[in-house]
Amino acid sequence: MSDNNIEYEIAQIPKTKNVCPMCETYANHQADKPVVVMCCEGACLRGEIARQAANLVCHRLAPEKTVRICLGGAFTKSTGQRNLVKDGKRVIALEGCFIECASRTMKAVIPDLNPELIIADELYDFDTNLFGINEMPEEEIKQHALEVAKKVVEIL
Repeated sequence: MSDNNIEYEIAQIPKTKNVCPMCETYANHQADKPVVVMCCEGACLRGEIARQAANLVCHRLAPEKTVRICLGGAFTKSTGQRNLVKDGKRVIALEGCFIECASRTMKAVIPDLNPELIIADELYDFDTNLFGINEMPEEEIKQHALEVAKKVVEIL
């Protein structure tokens, strides 16, 4: 499919001069890690499981080789978070579902971005009619997140 056949959502994001010094320090300290993980930040069950899985991968299971980016920061401002994605040796998009919000969002600001897609809800068994995080016990959410995280670490 050529780009001429693609339809786009248009968003106007007000620029800000604000920069979080802690975020920039974090990005600078993490820049040498070989794997950048961006993730769905959805408020639905699938997004929550993907978000928890990304945190487990980057902060507990493989912190020496992965860095977790702030999707909002990377999308809305050209600073350290976006640079982590843009300059990453390997970029993984841990998506909650087939809508692929994280990767589509970041392609808006880094058009040539081609992350490895991992669709989290394909990696665990659950009642696919569930939507809200209140529809599944917290312990089950954590169990699914750990299951996804372990599968992600296997491919690192």
